[in-house]
Amino acid sequence: MFTRCANSLGHYNNNNSTGCFASPKISPSSLLEKPGDACLQVATNVTEQKHHVTRETRGKNLGLCRGFRGCTVWLTGLSGAGKTSIAFELEAYLVSRGIPAYGLDGDNIRTGLNKNLGFTPAEREENIRRVGEVAKLFADSGVVSICSFVSPFADDREMARKIHKDAGLKFYEIFVDTPLDVCETRDVKGLYKKAREGVIKGFTGITQEYERPQKPELVVNTHGYTVRESTQQLVNLLEQEGIIPRSLRDVDQLPELYPSESIATEVLRHEAESLQAIEISTVELQWVQVLAEGWAYPLRGFMREDEYLQTLHFNTLQSGMDGSYRENHSVPIVLSATTADKERLEGVSSLTLKYQGKPVAILRRPEFYYQRKEERLARQFGTSNPEHPYSKQVYDSGEYLVGGDLAVIERIRWEDGLDQYRLTPNELRRRFKELNADAIFAFQLRNPIHNGHALLMQDTRRQLLERGFKQPVLLLHPLGGWTKDDDVPLDVRMKQHQAVLDAGVLRRDDTVLAIFPSPMMYAGPTEVQWHAKARMNAGANFYIVGRDPAGMPHPDKKAYPDGNLYDATHGARVLKMAQGLDSMEILPFRVAAYDKSSSKMDFFEPQRKDDFEFISGTKMRTLAKTGASPPDGFMEPEAWRILANYYQNLPQA
Repeated sequence: MFTRCANSLGHYNNNNSTGCFASPKISPSSLLEKPGDACLQVATNVTEQKHHVTRETRGKNLGLCRGFRGCTVWLTGLSGAGKTSIAFELEAYLVSRGIPAYGLDGDNIRTGLNKNLGFTPAEREENIRRVGEVAKLFADSGVVSICSFVSPFADDREMARKIHKDAGLKFYEIFVDTPLDVCETRDVKGLYKKAREGVIKGFTGITQEYERPQKPELVVNTHGYTVRESTQQLVNLLEQEGIIPRSLRDVDQLPELYPSESIATEVLRHEAESLQAIEISTVELQWVQVLAEGWAYPLRGFMREDEYLQTLHFNTLQSGMDGSYRENHSVPIVLSATTADKERLEGVSSLTLKYQGKPVAILRRPEFYYQRKEERLARQFGTSNPEHPYSKQVYDSGEYLVGGDLAVIERIRWEDGLDQYRLTPNELRRRFKELNADAIFAFQLRNPIHNGHALLMQDTRRQLLERGFKQPVLLLHPLGGWTKDDDVPLDVRMKQHQAVLDAGVLRRDDTVLAIFPSPMMYAGPTEVQWHAKARMNAGANFYIVGRDPAGMPHPDKKAYPDGNLYDATHGARVLKMAQGLDSMEILPFRVAAYDKSSSKMDFFEPQRKDDFEFISGTKMRTLAKTGASPPDGFMEPEAWRILANYYQNLPQA
């Protein structure tokens, strides 16, 4: 044991700090106690204790991606350079892909671990030493430790690197090289102004030199680039270093399964005419469209048996060459075949899919496998009751399923006057970019929009603005595939939605109205994961989920006390826990009802429940059919007129 005096430490705006060391840089060991402590005893009789768990074992069991990925990413640069913004964006990117990561920010560290340190050179050195040691522990545990510190001295940064090198851990120095004048324009705290006025002494870049890194692993310039673009440079580096599997890479352009040039279309059409064929249903053609446009990416065709089993049992699909990551995929996308089809076609290299006698796609390397219908239905829907609307289709389908890669001859068009709304994921991504969207929140519905829905969407936009987003964009995305007979048809819903936009109830400038081509399955919490995943593929990063999403009454009304097939709260709860949806934030649906005291839709307040009226779908349909008007403020008048006109013209039962 030995004893050393600790010097008195001052903050960066205090010129009166004194010390017992003549050197401007003092030994870090003297800084391990709070300022003012007279002496510090440093233990010498310590021995490193070895962990029982190896890094390899941690790598197999930590996070969703197998393999040890622990390392430290050290961002250095002037105050205001963009270090923290990049660090937190990178942290979110990694965590959303199942790679454990944690951002150690300079300000956060100085309010906790290092709150007893100021900004003298010696204190800066001790600040970096402590952070380097903490980052090493994070990295050793298998976490990607992301440090954002000004760290102006080259020797201090080299010390942090050596701490990792001695432990056999990777260390990446990232120089965020933003010009001083740009940093000053970002000075929301007014620190540069105070430094130039002499209020703050020893401020890096003004009165304290910043020693530029000579050989950093990466130099990033944030001026003229978005945070995401700057962060992508770090992502590329970590991919090259094997920290991020390339299979997790974001794709700017989702692969589409139909050709972009007419000559290729004709080649496929000619080939399709020469092959044996299977006739597909309207719902199966809708699934062809879903697959072809990239909604189900990374699926490249109808599911083979291994993919089917993963979906049925795990609600996920293995992704990447080594299967190191699981993509959320909760519903089987399958093609049925009869026993005669199997006997006729098993063993062919390719076959044609025809709709109403017309070739629409080629299925490559088809794989036939038996369809256990009751098992499929029980796992997907929680019931095998044949009165469930989608179950009827499954029971009526062939005894086998056939999977394989799809080559779709041309883009699916329905020629129903609504094709202009059927934007693909790639088209939606481009549209969001044109709108300069920094947040995209998706709202799916299969019902008409009333003012309660509009209130929810308006409130979501308000929340995102308050969180610092500049241009949140709403994806208003009604489901456009098959629905059960008593649902409002797509063409009526689209007219009604358009009327809501035309009336200004929703902001046209930052709302994209488009059709989601998927069939409806009424599979509750299982299906709502599919709805969210598909919107994530289209670029959405927020998803509004309501009560009982994709739900319906139980075919056997006596099965459960509430008469419903699914618990109304389970959809939202499952979404928040679902694997593979980490890059999408789930926004719970706030319950809205008609406030009789103010004659408008408002968020329900239990303490004054007598002021509210819940207008059910049944009551709304009754009002529409009988020509009665809903309460003022329930729905935009023209939107109501469209709905009422539809119900009043229905054939009488």
